[in-house]
Amino acid sequence: MPVIVVEVMPKPELLDPQGKAVAGALHRLGISDISGVRIGKRFEVTVDEVTDAVLAEVTKLADDMFSNSVIEDVVSISVHPAPASA
Repeated sequence: MPVIVVEVMPKPELLDPQGKAVAGALHRLGISDISGVRIGKRFEVTVDEVTDAVLAEVTKLADDMFSNSVIEDVVSISVHPAPASA
């Protein structure tokens, strides 16, 4: 079955405390060439078939339910085909 992936990230102008904590931990581990980390959310919606109507419905869900438009942006919605059967 195909999967529609929705990625949501905090708005760039807002502080990302989780990302800041991870970046601090990386620096403490000696990884100094990373200047920052931002942490977001990924939603995988499995559908029977990808149609324009299904994509529109998932887009509406992304805007209304998966993200808080005050502090987050939906950064991508992509379709991943069903994995090949083994």
